[in-house]
Amino acid sequence: MAHRVATEYVNASLTLTEAEMPRLITLCEIQQLKLQVFVLDNGNQEVVLEEDAGGESIRLTFERINEEYRCTLTCRVVQPKLTNTLRKLVSFFKGDAIVNRIYPSYTMVYHYIRGAVVLIVENNGTQTRTVFEHKDTLGRMESQFNLCSVEEEINRLRGSVNELLDIRNQLKDPEQIAEIDLSLKYHSRLLFTLEA
Repeated sequence: MAHRVATEYVNASLTLTEAEMPRLITLCEIQQLKLQVFVLDNGNQEVVLEEDAGGESIRLTFERINEEYRCTLTCRVVQPKLTNTLRKLVSFFKGDAIVNRIYPSYTMVYHYIRGAVVLIVENNGTQTRTVFEHKDTLGRMESQFNLCSVEEEINRLRGSVNELLDIRNQLKDPEQIAEIDLSLKYHSRLLFTLEA
Protein backbone atom coordinates (compact mmCIF):
# COMPACT_ATOMS: atom_id res chain seq x y z
CA MET A 1 0.00 0.00 0.00
CA ALA A 2 1.33 3.44 -0.92
CA HIS A 3 2.36 5.75 1.89
CA ARG A 4 1.02 9.28 1.89
CA VAL A 5 3.63 11.92 1.12
CA ALA A 6 1.65 14.94 2.31
CA THR A 7 -1.82 16.34 2.79
CA GLU A 8 -2.87 19.75 1.46
CA TYR A 9 -5.83 21.67 2.80
CA VAL A 10 -7.09 24.12 0.19
CA ASN A 11 -9.30 26.92 1.51
CA ALA A 12 -10.54 24.92 4.47
CA SER A 13 -13.05 26.99 6.40
CA LEU A 14 -14.44 26.56 9.90
CA THR A 15 -17.07 28.65 11.67
CA LEU A 16 -17.40 28.21 15.42
CA THR A 17 -19.50 29.88 18.07
CA GLU A 18 -17.85 31.29 21.17
CA ALA A 19 -19.10 28.26 23.12
CA GLU A 20 -17.44 25.87 20.64
CA MET A 21 -13.95 27.37 20.95
CA PRO A 22 -13.15 25.48 24.20
CA ARG A 23 -14.25 22.24 22.47
CA LEU A 24 -11.77 22.93 19.67
CA ILE A 25 -8.98 23.39 22.23
CA THR A 26 -9.96 20.16 24.02
CA LEU A 27 -10.07 18.22 20.75
CA CYS A 28 -6.56 19.45 19.89
CA GLU A 29 -5.23 18.55 23.35
CA ILE A 30 -6.61 15.01 23.03
CA GLN A 31 -4.49 14.56 19.88
CA GLN A 32 -1.33 15.03 22.01
CA LEU A 33 -0.02 18.01 20.12
CA LYS A 34 1.82 21.01 21.52
CA LEU A 35 -0.80 23.69 21.74
CA GLN A 36 -0.58 27.44 22.11
CA VAL A 37 -3.57 29.77 22.15
CA PHE A 38 -3.20 33.51 21.65
CA VAL A 39 -6.03 35.95 22.27
CA LEU A 40 -5.45 39.10 20.24
CA ASP A 41 -6.53 42.65 21.10
CA ASN A 42 -9.44 42.72 18.64
CA GLY A 43 -10.96 39.48 20.03
CA ASN A 44 -9.46 37.25 17.35
CA GLN A 45 -7.73 34.04 18.45
CA GLU A 46 -4.76 32.14 17.09
CA VAL A 47 -4.29 28.45 17.79
CA VAL A 48 -0.84 27.02 17.03
CA LEU A 49 -0.61 23.24 16.78
CA GLU A 50 2.82 21.60 16.76
CA GLU A 51 3.87 17.98 16.28
CA ASP A 52 6.59 16.99 18.76
CA ALA A 53 8.25 14.40 16.52
CA GLY A 54 8.78 16.41 13.35
CA GLY A 55 8.65 19.98 14.60
CA GLU A 56 5.94 20.76 12.05
CA SER A 57 3.31 23.31 13.08
CA ILE A 58 0.22 24.99 11.74
CA ARG A 59 -1.42 28.24 12.76
CA LEU A 60 -5.19 28.56 12.84
CA THR A 61 -6.31 32.20 12.93
CA PHE A 62 -9.91 32.66 14.04
CA GLU A 63 -11.35 36.03 13.13
CA ARG A 64 -14.15 37.17 15.40
CA ILE A 65 -17.19 38.32 13.41
CA ASN A 66 -20.22 39.15 15.56
CA GLU A 67 -20.64 36.14 17.86
CA GLU A 68 -18.72 33.67 15.66
CA TYR A 69 -15.10 32.77 15.01
CA ARG A 70 -14.16 32.10 11.39
CA CYS A 71 -10.99 30.47 10.17
CA THR A 72 -9.83 30.00 6.59
CA LEU A 73 -6.78 27.82 6.15
CA THR A 74 -4.57 26.70 3.30
CA CYS A 75 -1.62 24.56 4.30
CA ARG A 76 0.49 21.50 3.52
CA VAL A 77 0.95 18.95 6.32
CA VAL A 78 3.26 15.95 6.47
CA GLN A 79 3.03 14.70 10.07
CA PRO A 80 0.21 12.18 10.69
CA LYS A 81 -1.00 13.67 14.00
CA LEU A 82 -1.48 17.11 12.46
CA THR A 83 -3.17 15.62 9.41
CA ASN A 84 -5.52 13.59 11.59
CA THR A 85 -6.29 16.57 13.83
CA LEU A 86 -7.20 18.81 10.88
CA ARG A 87 -9.44 16.08 9.46
CA LYS A 88 -11.22 15.76 12.80
CA LEU A 89 -11.64 19.54 13.12
CA VAL A 90 -13.19 19.82 9.65
CA SER A 91 -15.49 16.89 10.36
CA PHE A 92 -16.48 17.75 13.94
CA PHE A 93 -17.09 21.46 13.34
CA LYS A 94 -18.81 20.87 9.98
CA GLY A 95 -16.24 22.72 7.93
CA ASP A 96 -15.84 23.00 4.17
CA ALA A 97 -12.57 22.00 2.51
CA ILE A 98 -10.81 20.53 -0.46
CA VAL A 99 -8.18 18.12 0.79
CA ASN A 100 -5.45 16.73 -1.46
CA ARG A 101 -3.98 13.52 -0.07
CA ILE A 102 -0.76 13.21 -2.03
CA TYR A 103 0.83 9.81 -2.74
CA PRO A 104 3.97 9.13 -4.82
CA SER A 105 2.11 8.40 -8.08
CA TYR A 106 -1.36 9.91 -7.59
CA THR A 107 -3.45 12.35 -5.54
CA MET A 108 -6.78 11.67 -3.89
CA VAL A 109 -8.91 14.83 -3.76
CA TYR A 110 -11.57 14.90 -1.02
CA HIS A 111 -14.35 17.50 -1.10
CA TYR A 112 -15.92 18.23 2.30
CA ILE A 113 -19.16 20.15 2.65
CA ARG A 114 -20.47 20.80 6.16
CA GLY A 115 -18.05 18.23 7.57
CA ALA A 116 -19.04 15.37 5.30
CA VAL A 117 -17.16 13.94 2.33
CA VAL A 118 -19.32 14.49 -0.74
CA LEU A 119 -16.82 13.67 -3.48
CA ILE A 120 -13.54 11.76 -3.81
CA VAL A 121 -11.57 12.00 -7.04
CA GLU A 122 -8.36 10.18 -7.94
CA ASN A 123 -5.91 12.17 -10.07
CA ASN A 124 -2.79 10.45 -11.45
CA GLY A 125 -1.54 13.42 -13.46
CA THR A 126 -3.06 12.39 -16.78
CA GLN A 127 -6.49 11.12 -15.76
CA THR A 128 -9.08 11.76 -13.11
CA ARG A 129 -11.72 9.33 -11.99
CA THR A 130 -14.50 9.67 -9.46
CA VAL A 131 -14.05 7.17 -6.64
CA PHE A 132 -17.02 8.29 -4.51
CA GLU A 133 -19.88 10.71 -4.94
CA HIS A 134 -22.52 11.32 -2.29
CA LYS A 135 -26.02 11.08 -3.65
CA ASP A 136 -28.71 12.49 -1.40
CA THR A 137 -31.27 9.76 -2.12
CA LEU A 138 -33.22 10.42 1.06
CA GLY A 139 -33.40 14.14 0.32
CA ARG A 140 -34.65 13.51 -3.20
CA MET A 141 -37.29 11.08 -1.93
CA GLU A 142 -38.45 13.59 0.68
CA SER A 143 -38.77 16.36 -1.90
CA GLN A 144 -40.83 14.11 -4.17
CA PHE A 145 -43.00 13.09 -1.23
CA ASN A 146 -43.55 16.72 -0.34
CA LEU A 147 -44.74 17.62 -3.81
CA CYS A 148 -48.31 18.69 -3.40
CA SER A 149 -49.19 18.70 -7.08
CA VAL A 150 -50.05 14.97 -7.08
CA GLU A 151 -52.39 15.35 -4.11
CA GLU A 152 -54.00 18.38 -5.74
CA GLU A 153 -54.53 16.41 -8.98
CA ILE A 154 -56.08 13.51 -7.02
CA ASN A 155 -58.49 15.90 -5.28
CA ARG A 156 -59.41 17.52 -8.59
CA LEU A 157 -60.06 14.10 -10.20
CA ARG A 158 -62.22 12.98 -7.27
CA GLY A 159 -64.28 16.14 -7.66
CA SER A 160 -64.72 15.43 -11.38
CA VAL A 161 -65.76 11.82 -10.66
CA ASN A 162 -68.38 13.03 -8.16
CA GLU A 163 -69.76 15.53 -10.71
CA LEU A 164 -69.89 12.85 -13.44
CA LEU A 165 -71.70 10.43 -11.10
CA ASP A 166 -74.26 13.13 -10.21
CA ILE A 167 -74.87 13.83 -13.91
CA ARG A 168 -75.06 10.09 -14.73
CA ASN A 169 -77.69 9.52 -12.04
CA GLN A 170 -79.93 12.19 -13.64
CA LEU A 171 -79.63 10.95 -17.23
CA LYS A 172 -82.07 8.62 -19.00
CA ASP A 173 -80.46 8.43 -22.48
CA PRO A 174 -78.29 5.24 -22.83
CA GLU A 175 -75.85 6.95 -25.25
CA GLN A 176 -75.13 9.78 -22.79
CA ILE A 177 -74.79 7.27 -19.94
CA ALA A 178 -72.29 5.28 -22.03
CA GLU A 179 -70.34 8.48 -22.69
CA ILE A 180 -70.26 9.31 -18.96
CA ASP A 181 -69.22 5.71 -18.16
CA LEU A 182 -66.31 6.05 -20.58
CA SER A 183 -65.20 9.26 -18.84
CA LEU A 184 -65.57 7.59 -15.43
CA LYS A 185 -63.45 4.65 -16.59
CA TYR A 186 -60.69 7.02 -17.76
CA HIS A 187 -60.84 9.00 -14.48
CA SER A 188 -60.71 5.84 -12.34
CA ARG A 189 -57.59 4.56 -14.18
CA LEU A 190 -55.91 7.93 -13.73
CA LEU A 191 -56.82 7.99 -10.03
CA PHE A 192 -55.49 4.47 -9.56
CA THR A 193 -52.18 5.48 -11.18
CA LEU A 194 -51.78 8.65 -9.11
CA GLU A 195 -52.68 6.97 -5.83
CA ALA A 196 -50.19 4.15 -6.45
